[in-house]
Amino acid sequence: MSRVGKEPISVPAGVKVNIKENLVEVNGPRGELKCLLSASVTVSAANDQILVQNQGNGKEDNALHGLSRSLVANMVKGVTEGYEKSIEIRGIGFRAEIKDKKLVMNLGHSHSIEVVVPEGITVQVVKRPISEQLAVTQLILSGIDKQQIGKFAASIKRIRPAEPYKGAGIRDVGEHIRRKAGKKAA
Repeated sequence: MSRVGKEPISVPAGVKVNIKENLVEVNGPRGELKCLLSASVTVSAANDQILVQNQGNGKEDNALHGLSRSLVANMVKGVTEGYEKSIEIRGIGFRAEIKDKKLVMNLGHSHSIEVVVPEGITVQVVKRPISEQLAVTQLILSGIDKQQIGKFAASIKRIRPAEPYKGAGIRDVGEHIRRKAGKKAA
């Protein structure tokens, strides 16, 4: 049995949970989320708690048990508190701005890169100086769906990953990039 899957999920006031076979719908003050779970788990709601129970005995069933419980818990937290993820853009001349629901970034290419912001995600652009010449542009992604925010952040980071020589590129806030010495060390 999964230790994560055994824990009950507490449902705060103002959140409604509808369960139809393996489809779980969660409504809250910030919005509505739906998730279709595996047939190897059953979900039940009673006394302001949601229980996810395992139907199988195999390794895969145990893994799906914990995963299903985490997905439902993330939905409940998303519709009440929401999620936020911060990524930063470092590099000389690297910048970003929001124009008409698009994220426009200058990342050292000959052209600017436009990324359409998915519905349900809001993006804030914050610029903070590190030194006199270098500033870091921080992108704050927020929304109710944790999976969608993580996927969008990964797609942005894939455009220009942080490189090991100067550290320029897109990374998570607080992410450590292992630096290399370069030609000067030889």
